[in-house]
Amino acid sequence: MAKQILKKQLVEPRSNHQQLFTKLILAVLVDLVVLGLFNEYWEYVVIDSFSIALIAAFLLQVLLKLTLMLEHRVAAYFNKKTGTLPKVMRFISAWAILFASKLIILEAINYAFGDHVMFLGPFHGIIAFIVVVIAILVAEGVITKIHKSLG
Repeated sequence: MAKQILKKQLVEPRSNHQQLFTKLILAVLVDLVVLGLFNEYWEYVVIDSFSIALIAAFLLQVLLKLTLMLEHRVAAYFNKKTGTLPKVMRFISAWAILFASKLIILEAINYAFGDHVMFLGPFHGIIAFIVVVIAILVAEGVITKIHKSLG
């Protein structure tokens, strides 16, 4: 069976669009699992249904990827420059983008889902949301590392 799959991959290479689609679907599924687990085991995360969690996972994934794209563009801008000030500005801008984006993403989720997806607790749920996002990023990192180690 494994030889058949390997032969098929050698014969039919995947396009960039197919690879991107596979990565997106896998990331959304990882996000869905993380959201579902937090919903089930932590009172600070409340999601009304599986369907809403799935849509929220997709929205989270899209917004997180857009944030990382913006952060990388800003970093590339400062990396082109020499000196200490650009290095400091790269660090400050990265931190500001990554922190502010979490507030924007949280508000986007609130706008899109209202009371169907809630992050509760300290600082109006910001801490819970940041914990969930960190867990999502760690889970995606682990899955990516496992995937790369298999190849």
